[in-house]
Amino acid sequence: MKSYTITVNGNVYDVTVEEKNGAAAPVMAAPVAAAPAAAPKAAPKAASGAGSIKVEAGAAGKVFKVEAKVGQSVKRGDAVVIIEAMKMEIPVVAPEDGTVASIDCAVGDPVEAGAVLATLN
Repeated sequence: MKSYTITVNGNVYDVTVEEKNGAAAPVMAAPVAAAPAAAPKAAPKAASGAGSIKVEAGAAGKVFKVEAKVGQSVKRGDAVVIIEAMKMEIPVVAPEDGTVASIDCAVGDPVEAGAVLATLN
């Protein structure tokens, strides 16, 4: 007999497997108290020199990719952040020419429509 701990969709199970007639068969599967979920990671705070031009999410979703870096020059329409919503990648673009002053999100962060994701000078 072998014992395993298996996690399925966040639920943890202790499973004991016994071999019968050359084939493994589960004997017992009992739910185990789930480990506490990790606290959501806070988005990085804006730098003290954060810019006056806000780059805001147009839709709710999850940050898929950060395209720009602090100090990088961007033109109006350049992608600063990519959001994933409903299996689609949606670019969040610079509203005007400028220099990235702060990135206020990280990959994997959930965002709401209108959330400030970055600022420009």
